[in-house]
Amino acid sequence: MDEKARLELIKRNVIEVLNPENLQKLLKGKKKPVAYCGYEVSGEIHVGHLVTITKLMDLQKAGFHVKVLFADWHTWLNRKGEWNSIHEQTRAWKKGFEAAGLKDAEYILGSEFQRKIEYIDDVLLLSLKTTLNRSLRSMQQVGRELDTAKVSQVIYPLMQIADIKHLKVDIAYGGIEQRKIHALAVETLNDIGYEAPVFIHTPLICSLKGPGSKMSSSVPESMISIRDSKEEISKKIQNAYCNASVVEENPILDILKLIIFPRAKSFTIRRDKKYGGNIEFDDYNELERDFAENKIHPLDLKRAVADRLDEILSEIRKNFS
Repeated sequence: MDEKARLELIKRNVIEVLNPENLQKLLKGKKKPVAYCGYEVSGEIHVGHLVTITKLMDLQKAGFHVKVLFADWHTWLNRKGEWNSIHEQTRAWKKGFEAAGLKDAEYILGSEFQRKIEYIDDVLLLSLKTTLNRSLRSMQQVGRELDTAKVSQVIYPLMQIADIKHLKVDIAYGGIEQRKIHALAVETLNDIGYEAPVFIHTPLICSLKGPGSKMSSSVPESMISIRDSKEEISKKIQNAYCNASVVEENPILDILKLIIFPRAKSFTIRRDKKYGGNIEFDDYNELERDFAENKIHPLDLKRAVADRLDEILSEIRKNFS
């Protein structure tokens, strides 16, 4: 694959790149660069996670060695589970990620390296360089109940920064909610003797309930699990927010753009002839434009998305129960 094709894959559906000047230099200078994404291991794996899994698969195709961090210690520090339940979830998540297509990644448990003295030294050094307000501010999009924040939630972003060094990361990837932590990493990684890598961010899938929140396993009605049946998927999609011609914060369009189109060469909406007949799209932007211009009815779009999403998830369900 040539450099242009690799860049296109890396940047597909990416809405922000930090340190972009280092990207081409990285592709030319390193045979097998390392990309990573970290996950709090709580709740069900849902289609929001498929966004990041899809992007990690893009990075694999672009020649990267992908490391998936199951951040058990971070999950615990952010008050999202007890130790035993977190590790039960971790085993299930690895199986689910592999079933979703990420078979050749290196899966790493955070506590396996985060207890080493060199790692702890780096976290403590970062704590000397970072104000309480700055650390807490970086957690605004990922922290739980920050109006009653614990000291653990101030340590959390410093550990995430140290992870980048100790996993020898060249591209750090996350959803856009990770932006503030990654911006802090750009400022502070030199303090622990590591050059800041390239950071890439993709959008979050909107809650099925509509604008104002993201898809989350803590709100079951907001999300579609990768284990949901065809009937459950259809019901959830039919009840989802999808106002006519509204493009922003539309979960149905999010699913199309971030999950379906990266996996499909085309997408067909089946309609009765009296409503114009079937219509096929090879490009997401063309579909979005037609929807915005009221050329596609939301119910027709929902039915097509439910069918295509079930095709994707049925392959995952075969290997994950």
